[in-house]
Amino acid sequence: MTTEHTQISASVSPETKARLERFARRHGLRKGQVIESALLHHLQALNELPAAVIVPPRLVVTEASGQRLLERLTQADEPTAAMRELFHDD
Repeated sequence: MTTEHTQISASVSPETKARLERFARRHGLRKGQVIESALLHHLQALNELPAAVIVPPRLVVTEASGQRLLERLTQADEPTAAMRELFHDD
């Protein structure tokens, strides 16, 4: 049985390259195996899951959105009825 392979090229950050190399070395895998497995896994998730549940690995936070996030995190909102019910000790 012969399996065809096609080589692809991609630019990645030095941090990503280092993480890939550490993972491959730690698990005794070739980098190509790790990349193909990760790519297949990602493509399958994109096909099978709703787009709303796919969380990108990097989020861009603008100064304005960061300020809104900070304000929300520092607010002391009262828990909702649903939250009280969820955390209620019997």
